[in-house]
Amino acid sequence: MSGGYRWMDAYLFAWVVELGTDSFCGTFLDYKNDPQGKTSGQMNHAARSGNRNFAEGCERLMTSTASGLDLLNVAKANLCELRDDYIKWLLSARQLPWDDTAPEAAAIRRLDIDPPPGRAAGTATTRSPGSTRSSGSPRTPPFSNRRFAEHLLAQYAKFAPWLDHPDSFVRANALLILSTRTAKMQEAYIRSVGEVFKAEGGFKERLGEVRRKERARAGNEVAPEDAPRCPECGAAMRISRRKHDNTPFWSCTEYPGCRGTRPYCGAHPR
Repeated sequence: MSGGYRWMDAYLFAWVVELGTDSFCGTFLDYKNDPQGKTSGQMNHAARSGNRNFAEGCERLMTSTASGLDLLNVAKANLCELRDDYIKWLLSARQLPWDDTAPEAAAIRRLDIDPPPGRAAGTATTRSPGSTRSSGSPRTPPFSNRRFAEHLLAQYAKFAPWLDHPDSFVRANALLILSTRTAKMQEAYIRSVGEVFKAEGGFKERLGEVRRKERARAGNEVAPEDAPRCPECGAAMRISRRKHDNTPFWSCTEYPGCRGTRPYCGAHPR
């Protein structure tokens, strides 16, 4: 296994945000300012969802584009909710978020996720949608949980000066930037998945095409060059059967985009 989405920046940043949020809530939210633990619970849940739903969505894309995209959108939405929680933390103390040109904000934005272990920086690879770097390549060593954890902790350490800072406002600003950045990466990935779906279809559509080809191979259909042309669009036709009585008829190979039909009389019409 190459690791797939687990080497994507959008996923690794989601992990950094979740670990940083766990530490933030554990350090600054207690019985005095969060007596029922609701704020802490909601923030931890949002950070976790931004991570786990992204992972589950990527897994679901293998069999269902629709359910995969639903989960990816849930992940992104939860990161946006978390972003607003950090804005509220600052505003509650009448603090403004860092300006985009502030030195610390600029320093955080300049930091990128390192390439997967075993691949040198600058190695030519295929980029993963929604990521500033690749999700992995054939030259990346096989995935292992330990290698992933080591890599993740190394990425967290790059942001540790802000995420482990004793000042809650520094941490909140850093996590505000990172949650926003991660949500944008996930949004870009969602768009790219949609573009691929429009161009190539999803798993179910490709499976349907495989089944149609298999039926043709098994003799249920005739070769395209021997089939009549559709009266509606001009495409080749195939033999289909009505559900209620199993009688054959000619149907367009472009169905469901085209619903043209011809009666079947044992040979195609001249």
